[in-house]
Amino acid sequence: MTAAQAPWLAVRRLGGLVRFSHTIFGLPFALAAVALAHRHALAHGGPGLDLGRLALIVLAFTAARTAAMGFNRIVDRRIDAANPRTAMRELPAGLVSLRAAVLLTVLSALAFLGFAWLLGPVPLLLAPACLCVVLAYSLFKRFSWSAHLVLGVALALAPGGAWVAVTGDLAAPATPLWLMLAVATWVAGFDILYSLQDEAFDREQRLHSIPVRFGTVGALVFSALLHVGTVAALLAVHVREGLGAAHAVGVALIAAILVYEHAIVRPGDLSRIDKAFFDLNGYISMAYLACALIATLV
Repeated sequence: MTAAQAPWLAVRRLGGLVRFSHTIFGLPFALAAVALAHRHALAHGGPGLDLGRLALIVLAFTAARTAAMGFNRIVDRRIDAANPRTAMRELPAGLVSLRAAVLLTVLSALAFLGFAWLLGPVPLLLAPACLCVVLAYSLFKRFSWSAHLVLGVALALAPGGAWVAVTGDLAAPATPLWLMLAVATWVAGFDILYSLQDEAFDREQRLHSIPVRFGTVGALVFSALLHVGTVAALLAVHVREGLGAAHAVGVALIAAILVYEHAIVRPGDLSRIDKAFFDLNGYISMAYLACALIATLV
């Protein structure tokens, strides 16, 4: 490796540390909230969105997510090292130093607060509490099986924050709350499915999760019920905002993908969890962004 290649390798490893590719799960829903908030603001006499504010929202989301993932990898580094599935992650494998991970996490958290300040007084007021929630998720599995639900809440803050950043206040909270509920139940549901891979390890290490607490079948039922809630909450957004056919088709497509996701993950066959987690949930987030954009343009 040449001296010129070294910085790019470091950047790539830091990107791997925080799983930058997983942004596809959260960012599209935040952008969908931006589009719907812009539509709502215009319909109620507000100024709506401009490109500068859109850029700040994307940067704030990215900074908060990076801080959350960095903190997760730091506090879980010993657990990850003991788990054969995660032992080759960047920190336990020694590909990224603890110092570099801490520096990235702290700078990302400060950047998030800075972007919130630029977005206005209300986003700045809410930002510290939001940061506490997205960081605290990583600690819950040490004492509560509700960690999946806390992760859902953490990611649900993104569309809620995006809505506030566009509208500038906390007025008309019903629509963003329904959208936040959709994201919270969707994320918690697919995180339960993903955690099935570590059920035996978590029992051995006395870590808490829904599969450990309720078993594989119970976890699958819990996840399915959460995803029913996802579709119901998206329908509530549809009715609340009077959205058109494109949004209805998007919600129907998401429902179909969720049904397929649960069809391929069964108690006796967990071999397709990666497909259910990565591919299908990526399709869901992109599908909702597309239908929200069409609804806004129309």
